[in-house]
Amino acid sequence: MKKNILLSEPRKLGVRLTGCKKSAHFFGVFVFFVVCLFSFSSVAADDFEQNLKDLGNKSRSKIKKAIKNLGSQGNAAALPALEALKGNRLRVSEDGALIILNESGDEGQDALTKKQVDLKSLSLRKPRINNSVRRVLSATIGKLQLQSSDPVIRLAAAEQLLKKSSDGLVGLVEKALAEETNDEIRGVFNLVLAKEGLNSEDKQKRLESLKIIREFGNNDFKSVLEGLLNKNNEGEFLETDPEIRDAAEKALSSIERRQFFINQIANLFYGMSLGSILLLAALGLAITFGLMGVINMAHGEMLMIGAYSTFVIQNLFKEYLPSFFDWYLIAAIPIAFIVSGGIGIIMERIIIRHLYGRPLETLLATWGISLILIQTVRLIFGAQNVEVANPSYLSGGIQAFKGVVLPFNRIAIIIFVIFVVILVWTLLQKSSLGLQVRAVTQNRGMASCVGISTHKIDMYTFGLGSGVAGLGGVALSQIGNVGPELGQLYIVDSFMVVVLGGVGKIAGTVAGATGLGVLNKFLEPVAGAVLGKIFVLILVIIVIQKRPQGLFALKGRMVDS
Repeated sequence: MKKNILLSEPRKLGVRLTGCKKSAHFFGVFVFFVVCLFSFSSVAADDFEQNLKDLGNKSRSKIKKAIKNLGSQGNAAALPALEALKGNRLRVSEDGALIILNESGDEGQDALTKKQVDLKSLSLRKPRINNSVRRVLSATIGKLQLQSSDPVIRLAAAEQLLKKSSDGLVGLVEKALAEETNDEIRGVFNLVLAKEGLNSEDKQKRLESLKIIREFGNNDFKSVLEGLLNKNNEGEFLETDPEIRDAAEKALSSIERRQFFINQIANLFYGMSLGSILLLAALGLAITFGLMGVINMAHGEMLMIGAYSTFVIQNLFKEYLPSFFDWYLIAAIPIAFIVSGGIGIIMERIIIRHLYGRPLETLLATWGISLILIQTVRLIFGAQNVEVANPSYLSGGIQAFKGVVLPFNRIAIIIFVIFVVILVWTLLQKSSLGLQVRAVTQNRGMASCVGISTHKIDMYTFGLGSGVAGLGGVALSQIGNVGPELGQLYIVDSFMVVVLGGVGKIAGTVAGATGLGVLNKFLEPVAGAVLGKIFVLILVIIVIQKRPQGLFALKGRMVDS
């Protein structure tokens, strides 16, 4: 028994020794693999750096080879340098370092280390490239963008391929499509392949391409589809296959229906945007004209003063507070209100208070004031329009869906208008000042008898209306240039809004401004800008004939007088 045990021990030991050898063997293989991996990574990194430096080589053939190598490596880190080379923003220092310039060319960074460099201390030259290099460069950039980990870059690359021939990148697009998980990008990739598939000799492939275009295509495909339906001089279709022509016609109809829907959505938004601007311009007029019965032809100049106040505040921030420049618009809102309201109070105290109950004299006097204000602004700021920059948070827009981008500045205007309307309504309906304004509006004599200072109420009301118009000028400065005649563009439309909505009613002003804004935008594509305004004017006249008190009526001073 012991003998057997003794005989078996070496076997067990041998087994253990064999296991140790195997473990050691696997461990050695693992270590070797790790060392090779790191060595390979190091070599790859060295190759990347060398290829990147070769972009600044004096030999065009070496530049072309470096571009191809960078494309083969598939490292998206090469994109900034390649795009800079394509955009003529790549420079080479004396020691061979690559410098990427910004868009203005006054700053630069090292292409490899990403560190900022002092351009003044360097002697730089441009890389020597030609059209042959540019073709390779464009293909490589497209390839790297399609392989990028950033979905925004991949989407931009795919959309770029839709606008130009992607024949050389079809295989790459197919590979990218197979690996892509983003539905939006996949849709664009499919359209790219469908576009190239139209040129195929395979009828079934062409039909499949037309089916994809029918479902997801946009206006970019209209010319291609129309080409399939064109006829030659003899009246024969250029596309001989009737099945292909039928599929192309269906795809074209589908795209046109989809584009029509998109256009209507865009018109609705821009109509609301225009309506909000009209509302800001008309809201102050609804107070001065609707509640007070004063025909103020200088009301448009309150808009202009508010816009120029914004321009002045912008320049002050640019000069003295450049690091807080984006906050200038917030500061301009109360200042524009105070300046415009203050000028309105001065107008009321000096001139308008003596002309109550005399509408013709008031009209002529305020018209004269408007001319004086316009000329004063010309003398101070010049006759040329001035530009008011958007803050960074109002630049760009939101893509609601394909083909419709909602600008941030117009969205902000709509929100701002809603806020101002709520504030003015609360002031007139819920405050003691609003109660006194309504009392003076409805019965001036009785209000005076109960101790209300009607003259002060007139001053405050006129100042409020002018201040609100100044806020409208702040909004207008964000969607266009500012000029001395800015207010003249909106005065007629503002009066139409107030009269249509019903004098003295904020709800009527809101309804009138929104309705006229949306109607204008829907009529412009059909009838043109001029005829569209004529149709709107005719409609307003018809409404006033049928309902002279406007959409919302209010008994006020004008009615009583």
